[in-house]
Amino acid sequence: MLKEQIGKYRWVICTLLLFSTTINYMDRQVISYLKSFFCSPIENGGFGWSNSDFSYVTAFFTAFYAGITIVAGLIIDKIGTKLGLALSLITWSVFGIANAFAGGTVAIHIFVRSLFGLGEAGNFPASIKTVAEWFPKKERALATGIFNSGSNIGAMISALFVPWCLIYFGNTLGWKMAYIITGSAGFLWLIFWFWLYDTPSKQKRLSKPEYDYIHSDDEPAVGNVAAEEKKVAWGRLFSYKQTWSFFWGKFLTDGVWWFYLFWLPDYLIKQFGMTTEEVKWPSFIVYGIAIIGSVFGGSIPLFLINKGMQVYKARTTAMLMIALVPLLVLTTQYFGNVQRFGSSAMYLAVSVICIAAAAHQAWSANLFTTVSDMFPKKAVGSVTGIGAMAGGLGGVLVQLMAGKLTDMFKTNPQEAYLIMFVFCGLAYLTAWIIMKALVPRHKPITDI
Repeated sequence: MLKEQIGKYRWVICTLLLFSTTINYMDRQVISYLKSFFCSPIENGGFGWSNSDFSYVTAFFTAFYAGITIVAGLIIDKIGTKLGLALSLITWSVFGIANAFAGGTVAIHIFVRSLFGLGEAGNFPASIKTVAEWFPKKERALATGIFNSGSNIGAMISALFVPWCLIYFGNTLGWKMAYIITGSAGFLWLIFWFWLYDTPSKQKRLSKPEYDYIHSDDEPAVGNVAAEEKKVAWGRLFSYKQTWSFFWGKFLTDGVWWFYLFWLPDYLIKQFGMTTEEVKWPSFIVYGIAIIGSVFGGSIPLFLINKGMQVYKARTTAMLMIALVPLLVLTTQYFGNVQRFGSSAMYLAVSVICIAAAAHQAWSANLFTTVSDMFPKKAVGSVTGIGAMAGGLGGVLVQLMAGKLTDMFKTNPQEAYLIMFVFCGLAYLTAWIIMKALVPRHKPITDI
């Protein structure tokens, strides 16, 4: 069957996921560009927060995000992706706007930001389940890489938009407007979601050849139809090594991305003496380069599969290749030494971080897809939720570690960031080794 005869509506669905993820990360990333203002002295108009105060806000957000993802995945498996993703976006948009009215009290910010995390938790379980429903296995990593690049686009938008808000409206009003404007964007997306999305079996715009192509490499059904439609015994998922493989892959590596998201502006300010306005362009470039990693990383398994390699082997081979790249980030502080490299130090350090961020997104695109490789579609949301919870827990620990280290080495923050970059560099290879030890070869789950 020629590809031009198949149809391309599945890529419309992928585009919807791209925009939801863009909005998700745009809303999430706002706070990282407000850190300098929040942590400035009260007499200068700021909130007087410490680095640890800021880390508590981001860590509580991450913790609530982690805690609810495990429930969100289960709910989405039961109510479906159309309603599940819509409810998630409405929740995070409402509480994203509510951040503007939290004032300068750390406890109130923690409370509102935590509720914001409850809503954001549904995006990835719903999106990964949608990809499993709408794409054949060989295209899932590419589709995931494309929609996951929205995390970089959202971060790029925030990198430019938040500093502009602070300048245009002034610090006192600007931080509030940054939350309100970004939080409102999701409601426009809802119009297109309800108009264009439905499951393949109900989607009238989907052609029969494309429907058949989507299901062309599904695992053979086991048992009768009633068994296939039976809801997943959620607690049983923890009895599978495949679940734990995904758990550890997320736990060890998600925190690295949280670190880049929330602490990159602070690193640039403290390492190179930049202002909040000046860090927007290096940050923009880092997240822009990461888009390439997300899409390219998703294409590597497809290339290997087309060369005749079995799907799971192609996936793990690609992930090993990708896991070696972040080792380069171990050199960040060497190249970021101003005394050694002068004005070039910032460009060299940012270049290294660009490569590391791209590698993370390439890794993430493939890691998410291992779930739909090994589990039936009815369990994908639940397992993705479990992994997202693990990633969130890892993110909590990384946030707290970054806050404590930057306070501990307040007079020499370069030492704090050296420790953080060592962790970031080693995380992926460690995760790959554990995942491969748990699931050495492809063994799809067919008995749930």
